[in-house]
Amino acid sequence: MAKSVVEVKNIWKSYEIKRWGFKRISFYALIDVSLSVFEGESVGILGESGCGKTTLGKIILDLEKPDKGEVLWFGKGLKNLTKEEYKIFRPKIQAVFQDPYSSLNPRYKVSDILLEPYLINVEKDKEKGLEKAKEVLSLVGLRVEVLDKYPHALSGGERQRVALARTLMVSPSLIVLDEPTSALDTTLAGQILELLKEFKRSFNLSYILISHSLPVVLYLSDWIIVMYLGRVVEICKKEVFFETSHHPYTLMLLNAYPDPFSPKALFSKKVKGEIASPLFRPTGCEFHPRCEEAEKFCKDSVPQLRKIGDSQYIACFKR
Repeated sequence: MAKSVVEVKNIWKSYEIKRWGFKRISFYALIDVSLSVFEGESVGILGESGCGKTTLGKIILDLEKPDKGEVLWFGKGLKNLTKEEYKIFRPKIQAVFQDPYSSLNPRYKVSDILLEPYLINVEKDKEKGLEKAKEVLSLVGLRVEVLDKYPHALSGGERQRVALARTLMVSPSLIVLDEPTSALDTTLAGQILELLKEFKRSFNLSYILISHSLPVVLYLSDWIIVMYLGRVVEICKKEVFFETSHHPYTLMLLNAYPDPFSPKALFSKKVKGEIASPLFRPTGCEFHPRCEEAEKFCKDSVPQLRKIGDSQYIACFKR
């Protein structure tokens, strides 16, 4: 049975943003979010900007602390880890961020960028580190000559490959991918996704893929989690994604992509409205102002995730 790499249990996260009179205004970015990722499994988190995807990724990486709830690495709660355990587990959870132009230190050569995590987390042997760097550069499709270059001398695709190579320097178990292809053109994005898929097979890697792009999530993920205004509204296994009914928000995202085999491909269904501000949440189901199926009771109560079949959970009164 596959072992758990990361578990998130009932996470809440709020922020204060500015003063209004003499009071601070606070809002919830995450509300009661739970998920699990197992060895060799890829989980995609899908949603529009402002739904809480990146905040959740930062909490999983322990870059931010939740207000309530618990994060577990390898079955152990972060709050209960000793310093020694944290030092062992921390390198196993890595990240590739959205912007390849700001995620690499411009003052470091690629060799320094790759060596730094190795020397800190693996062993303080520079020669072995350089050998490892050459190995991972080959894996991501870059030549050894790149080691002597600075990030500004690389293209966007090359920088993202270096960022991916940096994570591989410490042999991670899970990589959080925060919009890893959004800053790249279609060809380069496809190449990065192919690399990620190959590494998943070769190294039994687990991924948490954060994206607003449904095709990207479907390509790389085993499970799809759909978020709206800080809540999980649907969890679905990829194998049944096109064979089952969905939350109205998921359907709206799905219908926004044209069918290339349809004569009406250029006339895909438009997305209705915009995501509400978390400062002024709609009552009840937060999606009801945009939902074509909304009833009066949708405005009064918040639907909870319910199991639909063997491979799906939906938070909707109409499903």
